[in-house]
Amino acid sequence: MRMTAKEFLEWPSKRITLLAMSGAGKTTLANKLPKTKWFHYSGDYRIGTKYLEEPILDNIKREAMQIPFLRKLLLSDSIYIRNKITVEHLEPVSAFLGKLGNPTLDGLSLPEFKRRQKLHHQAEVAAMKDVPDFIEKAESIYGYKHFINDAGGSVCELDDAEVINTLARHTLIIYIKIPQEMEQLLIDRAKSDPKPMYYREAFLEEKLPEFMRLKNYHDTGAIPPDDFVTWIFPELFKSRLPRYQAIADEYGYTLDGNAVSQVSNEADFIRLVADALDASHLA
Repeated sequence: MRMTAKEFLEWPSKRITLLAMSGAGKTTLANKLPKTKWFHYSGDYRIGTKYLEEPILDNIKREAMQIPFLRKLLLSDSIYIRNKITVEHLEPVSAFLGKLGNPTLDGLSLPEFKRRQKLHHQAEVAAMKDVPDFIEKAESIYGYKHFINDAGGSVCELDDAEVINTLARHTLIIYIKIPQEMEQLLIDRAKSDPKPMYYREAFLEEKLPEFMRLKNYHDTGAIPPDDFVTWIFPELFKSRLPRYQAIADEYGYTLDGNAVSQVSNEADFIRLVADALDASHLA
């Protein structure tokens, strides 16, 4: 969706998709928009509560069945297991995605890791394609005029043209660009606390053999899970940045991460977006 700053300011029902790497301030920025006026849509929350709900629960039950005490109670229907996913607490989604590597260190086999990656890909595609329906429901059911889509960090890797076209038709796409001086900080932060992530299939097929050659591993089952995650993150980071920028250049607009960090309220956000639209049309 393209528009001038004037059109944006006069837009009675503002609909925005935020794109950014994890740690760029996307969710923090979204939270500056009052929930009394803006419908907040989280792609990761939709993935966990709709499209991966059953696989996540199956995974938890599989683990619980290894414990005799819980196994007996589950088989007798004496207890049940449910997710407690919230927008602020998405740990079950992350735990399901898992890490590749040594099973004694809670790593996943390569076939199982790829299976979960594929399921996550399908779920994220579906969650983004749900955005138009939620825009309509946000207004018709709940009375929200404005809509913010806090898209997952891996949206740029879905390689699904329909997803980006859908978001571009129904929302203003805003990419938060990380300042160069902050890039290493985010990489170091991610490496100090390695988390499960989605990897584009072609990217994984390229980088996994490279990692195993460098580290002299002959079997993925020998890989310490955190070692692979910390090694691959800088590579993933570098690969995603041009993908985000390409989406913004063709379909949306770019905000500087330093400017985003100065936003304290809705008015600041609206002005920052309007300035970005102005700058784009003057370029």
